[in-house]
Order: sequence, then C-alpha cells, then structure tokens
Amino acid sequence: MAISNTYPIEGLIMRTPFTGVGTALITPFTKTGALDQAGIKRLAQRQIDNGIHFLVPCGTTGETPTLSAAERRRVVELVLEAANGKVPVMAGAGGYDTQEVVHVAKEMQSIGVQGLLSVTPYYNKPTPEGLYAHFSKIAEATSVPIVLYNVPGRTGCNIDAATCAKLATIPRVIGVKEASGNITQMIEICRAVPPEFLVLSGDDALTLSLMAIGGRGLISVASNAIPAEMSQMIEAAERGDFAAARKMHHRLVPLMLGNFIESNPGPVKFAMAAMGLCEEVYRLPMVSPRPASQEKIRAFLKELGIDVLKALHS
Repeated sequence: MAISNTYPIEGLIMRTPFTGVGTALITPFTKTGALDQAGIKRLAQRQIDNGIHFLVPCGTTGETPTLSAAERRRVVELVLEAANGKVPVMAGAGGYDTQEVVHVAKEMQSIGVQGLLSVTPYYNKPTPEGLYAHFSKIAEATSVPIVLYNVPGRTGCNIDAATCAKLATIPRVIGVKEASGNITQMIEICRAVPPEFLVLSGDDALTLSLMAIGGRGLISVASNAIPAEMSQMIEAAERGDFAAARKMHHRLVPLMLGNFIESNPGPVKFAMAAMGLCEEVYRLPMVSPRPASQEKIRAFLKELGIDVLKALHS
C-alpha cells in the first residue's frame, strides 16, 4: 500500500514519505536522568535543518525500553512539534504483547504521527503465522502506515522473504526496516515484495548495497551525528550517482561501523556528547562505552573533521 501524500524537501523536491534517510533519534537526558525536553526538540530541529527526510523517535537508539509510557508519549509529542509538518514522523510501537502494541499504536496515532515502526515480537519468537496475526491486529486497530522492523540479532525472530511478502499484503503495512545483516535475504525480499513496498536498510554500512537492488533508503544511527553527510550520500544513490555515493560511503563507514563497537546506543550517544550536542547520560543497563572504545569513536569523528570535547562529564 503506497502512502498518498508527499513531503517537500528544501521547498523543491517532493518525495514519498519514509524514503531517503530517517534518523533513529537518541533520547537526550539531563544530568539528573530526566528527559531533556529542550534537547529533544533541539536535536530534532538539527536533523531537519541538515536535510534528513524523516524522524524516528522511540526506537532502540532512543533507549525506549527504559522510558515510561508517559515519557514515550512526551518524546513523540516534542518531535512532532519540531517537525511541524516539514518532515514525517515515524514513532516506535512494537513489542512482544500484541494487545500492548495495539494500545501504543493507537496512542501514537492519536497524537499525530504519520507512521509507525513496529519491531517483531522478541523473546517469544512467533511463527510466521503468529507474525501475520500480530501485525494484522495492529493494522486493524489503526489507520497509520506501518513499517515492520526486522532485527533478528536482537529479537531472536526473523522475517524471511516469504513471510515479508505475506505481511506486505496486510493493509497499511507499507515497508520493512531490514536489519538482518543478511544480504542474500535482502535480495530475496526486494524480489518478493511489490514494487511500492518500501525496503529500508537498518544497517548504515549496508545501505548502498541494498539500494543497488531496490532499497529505498535507511533508518540510520549514524545520522544522529552526521545528518547532512548521510542525506547527501543517500540522495546521490537515489539519483543513480553511485560513484559519488561510494566516495561518501568510504569516508563515512568508519563512523557507521564504530557506532556498533559496543551495544547501540552507547557509542552514538557518546559521539553526540563528545560533539557537545547532549549530556552523556544513559539509563541502565546502558552505560558509557569502555575507554578504548571512546578513543576509537573520538578518532572516527576527528577523521571526519568534527571537533570533539576534550573531556565529558556524565
């Protein structure tokens, strides 16, 4: 199912929502551990100002499992205020309890999101039939477009190509964030789903490979720190200028990979704090990257010509 409306990019180009680069936003906290509400809006605005095509609050990168229901709602409200219709907002609404996910999806719809990102139920490892029933219930309960999130390394549940093709028949299921890391599976998915179904990369470093076979962009961790650069790389690929896209990819890939030298979002939040964009405050069980990892992240940023703070104070 295609989304009917379009969004202006730089006042000129119209694009289908949820193509290009969507940033899986970090959630900044104050030194006391509370939501940094001003910081949430400031970081969202920075993304828009630097050409990001859509925003994705309350995903894994946003430390969502540690947010209360009221905090999740507030984060999304603040991002919507910052977006102000300039770019679409796709809010995280996933989990292992279908009834609870339906409740969250309805709430996110009620506050005005343009899309939902829904991870496969984790831990309980549903069958393909269970996945179909789960996502059907969510789609029946809302009128908001849904993008599936396939990340078997975290959930223990994989959406293979045949299952993805079946899920693509559910009304309002419009795409998948493919983070299996399996290029063969990505090829099979692009071949199996309808042309209008959006296949988005969930791995920054694999995005150009996916776009070469029909992918429509990515939901990015790296773009938290380098939104303009990621947008430029993806737009070059969209134009078919893979020579330019590859050149940018080679320059940016150390930071892309560096964001996963330890569990996400530890490295990217450290990078953002080193750039002076947020406090380096996490919620347990997330903690600051190890000293050796910190030095690598600093080096990746410096390699890109980004100034970093000499010291951080949590």
